[in-house]
Amino acid sequence: MRDLFDDLLPEDAPPEDAPETAEPPLTATAVLANTGELFRLLDQWVELGWLRALDAALVRFLDRETRDAGQPASSLLLLAAALASHQLGRGHVCLDLEATRQAGLDDALSLPPEDQVVRDHALLPSELLADVSLTAWQAVLEHPLLVADGANSEAAGNTPLVRDGLRLYLRRYWQYEQSIYAQLTRRMAQSGPMADVESASAIALARALAALFPVAAGSRSEGPDWQRVACANAARHGFSIITGGPGTGKTTTVVKLLAGLQSVALNASAEPRALRIRLAAPTGKAAARLNESIAGAVAGLDLSGLPDADHCRRAIPTEVTTLHRLLGSIPGSRRFRHDRDNPLVVDVLVIDEASMVDIEMMARVLEALPAGAKLILLGDKDQLASVDAGAVLGELCQRAIAGHYTGDNARWLEAVSGAEIPSLLLDEQGRPLDQVITLLRTSYRFDASSGIGQLAAAVNQPAETSAMAASAVRKVFSEGYRDIVRINIDRQNPASGISQHAVRGGAQQFHEAGLNRLVGNKTISPPVGYGCYLRHMAQTRPETMEPLASFDEWARSTLEAYGQFQLLCALRRGPFGVEGLNDTIANALKRAKLISATEGWYPGRPVLVTRNDYSLGLMNGDIGITLELPARQWVDGKELIEPDRTVLRVAFAAGDGSGGIRWILPSRLQGVETVYAMTVHKSQGSEFAHTCLVMPDKLNPVLTRELIYTGITRARHWFSLLLPDNNVFDQAVARQVTRTSGLGRLLLQP
Repeated sequence: MRDLFDDLLPEDAPPEDAPETAEPPLTATAVLANTGELFRLLDQWVELGWLRALDAALVRFLDRETRDAGQPASSLLLLAAALASHQLGRGHVCLDLEATRQAGLDDALSLPPEDQVVRDHALLPSELLADVSLTAWQAVLEHPLLVADGANSEAAGNTPLVRDGLRLYLRRYWQYEQSIYAQLTRRMAQSGPMADVESASAIALARALAALFPVAAGSRSEGPDWQRVACANAARHGFSIITGGPGTGKTTTVVKLLAGLQSVALNASAEPRALRIRLAAPTGKAAARLNESIAGAVAGLDLSGLPDADHCRRAIPTEVTTLHRLLGSIPGSRRFRHDRDNPLVVDVLVIDEASMVDIEMMARVLEALPAGAKLILLGDKDQLASVDAGAVLGELCQRAIAGHYTGDNARWLEAVSGAEIPSLLLDEQGRPLDQVITLLRTSYRFDASSGIGQLAAAVNQPAETSAMAASAVRKVFSEGYRDIVRINIDRQNPASGISQHAVRGGAQQFHEAGLNRLVGNKTISPPVGYGCYLRHMAQTRPETMEPLASFDEWARSTLEAYGQFQLLCALRRGPFGVEGLNDTIANALKRAKLISATEGWYPGRPVLVTRNDYSLGLMNGDIGITLELPARQWVDGKELIEPDRTVLRVAFAAGDGSGGIRWILPSRLQGVETVYAMTVHKSQGSEFAHTCLVMPDKLNPVLTRELIYTGITRARHWFSLLLPDNNVFDQAVARQVTRTSGLGRLLLQP
């Protein structure tokens, strides 16, 4: 009797015991001549993890559509389409044919590092295209159904691909780039009421800035007050960027900027009214952190020198939202409720942590912004770029260090801010984009005695060779700074060194074991590890019968103790990734009798929220600590405590500046993970008293100087670097993130 599943097999299927027929090996000639062979190769790349299944599926769709239309595409064009699609998953906006050939064709795939590529499994792009010239590759990008010429935007049509010179885009991302370019160009060309330095608005702004940035009698300045310059520059333009490293005062600057703008608007001679200002950030965590810092900055702002100071203070918003909530995301759609047909009701929009905004979101924001509204971007241009495609802030700020201010703009800034722009930053050939950017150049967190600041600067400084980059970083470590340490761990048994450092904090590795160190006029505590917050949790737990308010204070102090140390890593998987390190550290803490379990819910378990949950008021990136509370119940309107029974709840900071605590039932938390180890990407927007960065033992494409710089600058007082292999770190600091895009070229063209 036939098997029930026989009907699903083709009639000529071989018997089950018949030997499989081995497919002939792929050759470059066959692949480029036959799309069937190309699809075999793409399937192999997908199986190896070098290409996304989505990219291969797109190519099959394009092949089917062109064949049905009687104009089949060549293998070379379809290959280019697959690679262009794949670049989006790697953060690039497009495929740059020339740059890809110069850097190495194999860089267009997600190949494993170094010698881990299994050469017998599949052809590499470099082998496939060895005999294909750039001219020949460019020539195949002429297909009326698939590729349009982006240089002629009016005739670009609706093809799925767009070619702009030697760049190949998926149409949607070419449109995002063109939209951002058009919007920013228009906004930078707007001539607002402050364009004339003698206008009433410019004079009122100058007075407001003088009140907001008072100069103490007898004080001497070593250079311009860049915060004051940034306020003047942002007030003048419809689009502006304020960028700077950690501790340069971006939040302080924007609060004073908003106070100045509101003061001018509230005291205008014609139609005085408060500006409608919105504050936003790309992630829930960044929004919550800005919400807290803005609230504190506004409360402590000295507005005594401004007219109608109380009204001005009330007009500065302190509520921060995510960009998705600001625009009104529509479930199941890439669109938002606010767009060009339904713009936001806003006069000024401030976006913090702008380095994390991808190209699609930036295009959506600009599309929904009213023509007369100001857009102000805040962020560190040197931090890691967005997870999704594009590095908008970094690309816009690529010339920020050199200033390139024209004489006209410099004279206006000097007249309104009272600060003299250094001649080295002047350039009569400066582009409009240069004029709207202000780089905050003074760090108030890291001074010349800070190893953290010196190390971040050394990592961030471009070098001609990898050896020079590594040498500059090693020099910082050798100069005896008290707040940084570089520790080599046993490559064969890394768990021992990592777990010991994570539990105890490695204070003995620092100069004088971290004792007697002054920051300003304050002696700070030595570096600690996770044992600190767990001992604090156990030793300060309130008595069972104490009121709930005492448990809130316990949770607050435990969360603060947890923030004294954070271990960061670059990867998700493997022994040096989040998954492996979480297991390693949890086991070490259990051996030290600091936690009672390593799996499930237990007292002391720290968790990271991995997706927004608006019903619970939790945002992606929020950190909570699992704590044990006495069971309570209400009987006849009275609260009764059950002293013999406890329950677990997860405590989260309210994140609104109030100091409140949210207690969440563990079963309600669906998107969380243990967070003894955190990726550097997830740590953006946070800072910790002691940050430990663990490097992997093998080079990986994600290891770049931007990642290391971001990890270092999460440290407030102490930074430790754990290395299983010095060469991996030395090579990583010489590698820079390059996000392929044409946006910067468009905006900086003559």
